[in-house]
Amino acid sequence: MPELSYDLHLHSCLSPCGDDDMLPSNIVGMAVVKGLDVIALTDHNTSRNCPAFLELARAYGVLAIPGMELCTSEEVHVVCLFPTLEAAMDFDRYVHRRIPPIPNDPAIFGRQLVVDADDQVIAEEALMLINAANISFDEVYDLVQERNGIMIPAHIEKRTNSLLSNLGMVPETSRFTCFELKHPGYVDRLRQEHPYLQGCRMISDSDAHYLGDIHEPLFYLSVKERSVEGVLRALAEG
Repeated sequence: MPELSYDLHLHSCLSPCGDDDMLPSNIVGMAVVKGLDVIALTDHNTSRNCPAFLELARAYGVLAIPGMELCTSEEVHVVCLFPTLEAAMDFDRYVHRRIPPIPNDPAIFGRQLVVDADDQVIAEEALMLINAANISFDEVYDLVQERNGIMIPAHIEKRTNSLLSNLGMVPETSRFTCFELKHPGYVDRLRQEHPYLQGCRMISDSDAHYLGDIHEPLFYLSVKERSVEGVLRALAEG
């Protein structure tokens, strides 16, 4: 089976605190330089830079997945990955209606820039994207599954904005099949403390907000086919 090097948690210049150099063109270019096989764009509560991201990835021959890092009502961060741009943008519209009407402060969090494949700014998001959406953690699985996507609780070892820090446990109602660690050395301890995780696949991503933080080809995923569907299927198998 093919082994694909990956980084499935990347932020662009649209994310709060995302560096302005995190243009989709630079993200794809850095992935090419570093030799990554598959990457995903997962901005906070939005997928609006995914069109340019996917267009550029096709041009450079990089496998790219449209996604989002959703902030739930409990302020748990969840990486949501989708098989198509249409599914990601449908989820984007759903989430955007559930973001609090709090304006972004560019002086604190930076500008939230939507760009095209030529690096031209085509919009600037006015709402603060880092805030919790009115979507509970328990709702995420069905919402993503309806769009043939997969949910991945993000950086669960972190002391903030993670499943374990904010909920203190893996809920009994959980159905996710994959979880993310920024530092994979914690995996054995976490699986002992939370037996549900023993049946899940672990991945490790950079959560990069700066170009230099994008992973080198350190982590690999075995897939049955080199495609977005093949990657999502491997993650869903647990």
